[in-house]
Amino acid sequence: MPRPFRAGFVAAAAVTVAGAATGRDRWQWAAKPLMMPLLAADVLHSGGALPDTERRVLLGSLAAATVGDVLLIDPDDDRRLVAGASAFAIMQTGYSALWWRRGGRPRAAVVAPRVLAWLGAGALLRARAPKIAAPLTAYGATLGAAAALASDPALAPGAKTVAGTVVPNRDPRSRLALGALLFTLSDGSIVLRRLFARTPRSRRAAEAFILATYAGAQYLLTAPTHFD
Repeated sequence: MPRPFRAGFVAAAAVTVAGAATGRDRWQWAAKPLMMPLLAADVLHSGGALPDTERRVLLGSLAAATVGDVLLIDPDDDRRLVAGASAFAIMQTGYSALWWRRGGRPRAAVVAPRVLAWLGAGALLRARAPKIAAPLTAYGATLGAAAALASDPALAPGAKTVAGTVVPNRDPRSRLALGALLFTLSDGSIVLRRLFARTPRSRRAAEAFILATYAGAQYLLTAPTHFD
């Protein structure tokens, strides 16, 4: 089935990343708020690919992500950063519910490295940015839960695994783990950018990387073919 809305998402994501890389905020304001609505339109366009309950959860998650996207167009405002994290926590909770309904469960090999990364990020935030440490660490817990469930090999039976991680193949479900990994990279980079990027050039480069990995994650995690 043609996916015109997903093609539109790719175009909006490309403009958003380019705007971040070049410091053109107007490009981001024009394109970034369109990204998640285009994926939502694709979900609706997919017809009966998803059961009604899962469709509603996915659409609600994408609506929350849209709010977070708009808030984070200015990632250097800590108030907007915390509010955006709250919106994305709602989205991650919705994703967790989806993967749980599909049979995803926490596995020790998958959960352990995410817990270590979460603890490390939390310690960095407490040491270098204590005012935002608590809300961002709380968001990290929702991210880790969703990522752990999406990475459960049981969601992609027959796919190969390396060190407990699913290797993507032709089965669309095998790409959920890659989407979860990209989301973790993206959000982890937000912390690193906030704490260590000091020059305008480094901040633009970091923001472009954050948005590129975020867009890739959302593209992989929201494909209706996961639910066929």
